[in-house]
Amino acid sequence: MRIDRMVGILSILLQKEKVTAPELAERFEVNRRTINRDIEELCKAGIPIVTTQGQGGGIAIMDGYKMDRTLLTNKEMQDILAGLRSLDSVNGTKRYAQLMDKLSLGASDFMTGNQSVLIDLSSWYQNALSSKIEVIRDAIDSRTILDFHYFSPRGEGRRRIEPYYLIFKWSNWYVWGWCADRKEFRLFKLNRMEEVSCGGQNFEVRECPLPDLRDVNIFSGGIEVKALFRPEYKWKLVEEYGPHCYVEQGDGRLLFRSNFVNKDYLIDWLLRFHDGVELTEPEEIRAEMRMLLERMRRAYGGEQHPDA
Repeated sequence: MRIDRMVGILSILLQKEKVTAPELAERFEVNRRTINRDIEELCKAGIPIVTTQGQGGGIAIMDGYKMDRTLLTNKEMQDILAGLRSLDSVNGTKRYAQLMDKLSLGASDFMTGNQSVLIDLSSWYQNALSSKIEVIRDAIDSRTILDFHYFSPRGEGRRRIEPYYLIFKWSNWYVWGWCADRKEFRLFKLNRMEEVSCGGQNFEVRECPLPDLRDVNIFSGGIEVKALFRPEYKWKLVEEYGPHCYVEQGDGRLLFRSNFVNKDYLIDWLLRFHDGVELTEPEEIRAEMRMLLERMRRAYGGEQHPDA
C-alpha cells in the first residue's frame, strides 16, 4: 500500500501547485507522520519536493524542475481512463476506479464533463465471468496451475493448464495457456469453463509465444459466400459488413458476397434471417442447410421419431 500511496501523492503534486500535509493525510487515511515519511522517500528518489511553513504554506515540487503535466494530453488521458473503466465493467471490482482516482487527482475534468468515451465489456454472463476472471488473474500472477471443467465440441472433462494471458476477442473472454493434456499452448473460452480453481501447485514459467488470433488461424478455412437477402434486411447487412457488401438486384433483393472462416458460424448467422435469405453458394453448405431444415421440419412437424 505504501507504493500506491506514494504514487498517489506524486500524482497530486503533479496536478496541483501546492498541497498541505493534513490534506494528504485525510485523502489517504493516514497520519501526518506517515505523509512526512513518504515525502522523504520521494525526495530520496530524486523528486525535489519543498515544504513551506505558515499561512499559505504547503508541499510542492520545486519550481523550474516540475515534470511536464502535458506529457499526456487530456485526450490521451481520457483514452487511458476509458480503458481502465472498461476493465471494471467485467471484473466486478473497483480496482481500476481506484487507479483512475490516482491518475486523475487534481484534474477533475478527466472524471466529469470531458468523459466522452464509455466502454462496457460486460455481458449476459457478467456474474459468472467476474469470479472466473479474478481466479485466472490470481493464477497468472502467482504462476499457479489452473484447474477447471471444460465443455468443448469434442466432449467435456477436467483440464489443467499453466495460464499466461487473459484475452478479450470476438466479444468473448479467453485464457491462453499450456495444456497439460495436449502438451501444447491452447485457447480456452471462459464461458465454457466451470469449477475454476487454482490447484495450489506452482509451475516453472516456460517461454510462451503470444497467440496468433487471426481468424484464419483459429477457425477453419475460408468460405466464399454468395447469398440473396430480402431488402428489409439491408440495415442488418450494413450494420455488420458495411454499405458496400451487397449489390441491389432487379427484383429488389440484395446480392451479398463475403468470405467466412467458420462453417458453423455461417449457418448460425444465416438462420437468424429466417426465410429472408437464400444461400446460393457454396453448394455443399447449401445442401447441408437443406438437410438441417429437413431435420427441423421433422422435429416440429409432429412425426414420430423411431426411438420415441
